[in-house]
Amino acid sequence: MKIALLTCSKYPDLLEADQILVPLLQQKGFETEIAIWDDPKINWRQFDYLIFRNTWDYYEKESNFRAWLDEIKSLKIQTLNPLTLIQWNLHKFYLKSLAEKGIPILKTYFIEKGKPFNFKDVPLSWEELVLKPAFSAGSYLTVKFKREDWPTIQKDYAGHFIEKDFLLQEFLPEIQTLGESSFIFFNGDYSHAINKKPVKNDFRVQIQYGGQYVSIKPDTAILDQARKVLETLPAPSMYARVDGIVSDGTLKVMEVELIEPDLYFRVLPETAQDFVDAIEQCLKSS
Repeated sequence: MKIALLTCSKYPDLLEADQILVPLLQQKGFETEIAIWDDPKINWRQFDYLIFRNTWDYYEKESNFRAWLDEIKSLKIQTLNPLTLIQWNLHKFYLKSLAEKGIPILKTYFIEKGKPFNFKDVPLSWEELVLKPAFSAGSYLTVKFKREDWPTIQKDYAGHFIEKDFLLQEFLPEIQTLGESSFIFFNGDYSHAINKKPVKNDFRVQIQYGGQYVSIKPDTAILDQARKVLETLPAPSMYARVDGIVSDGTLKVMEVELIEPDLYFRVLPETAQDFVDAIEQCLKSS
C-alpha cells in the first residue's frame, strides 16, 4: 500500500515534528512519500491513501483547494480523514450544526458574504470582539477589537465582507488566563490534551505568535464533553482535535480540527507512534 503524507510548498519536507511519521509508517510496511497537495507534477493515481498533515496554505488558495479535493474524489482515492469530513470542516459555519445538536460553542454571529449585518444586534456587554473568516486557519485575517472600533473594522474589511463569510465572536478574557485547550482523538479514542496560552497582550495561541503549549490531564467530565462533539460529526474520524475554552465546568467549543491540525508531536513525541498505529488500524479495517 502506498501512502502520501500531504503538505504544502511552505513545508516541502513536512514540519520537523511530523517528519518522524515517514519512517514509522515505513516500519509498518507502508510505502510512504511526502507530497505537496498542489504540485502539478504529481500523479495522484499512484497512491492508495492520502493523509493530510501540513497543508497549511489551503485557506489562501480556497478555489484551488476545493477543485483539488473534487479531483481526488473523482479519482476515487481514499483520504484520511475522509473527504466527507474534510469538506464539511472547511467552512467554520459548521459550528451552527454543532450548536443545533446541543454542543456549547462560543457565542457567535455568522456574517454571510454580501449580506447586510446590523452591529446594533450585538449585545452591549460584548466590549471586545474577535472577527475571523469562515474559511481560514492560523489566525488568518483574524482581528480582536473594541466595540467602539467597529466602524473602522467595517471599513477595513469592506472588500472581504463582499467575498467571504465571517464569524463575529465575543472575546473571552479567559483565553489569556485559562488558555485554550485541545483534545486529540485517534479513531474516536482519546489520545492526549494540550493547553495553549498566548503571550502577554496577545490573544493568538498559535506557536508562531509565541503561544506556550503544555500537556494536561483533563477532568473526566470535560473529556466527556469533548468526546460528545465527535458523536455529532457527519462521518467517523481517524483523527480529530476539539479546541475550546473550559469555563465553569463547561467546554465552550471554538473549533473542531479535522483537516490538517497540529497534533502536538513536539510536546508529546511518543504520540506520533500512536497516530501511526491508528492509521494502521484504520487501513486494516477499511
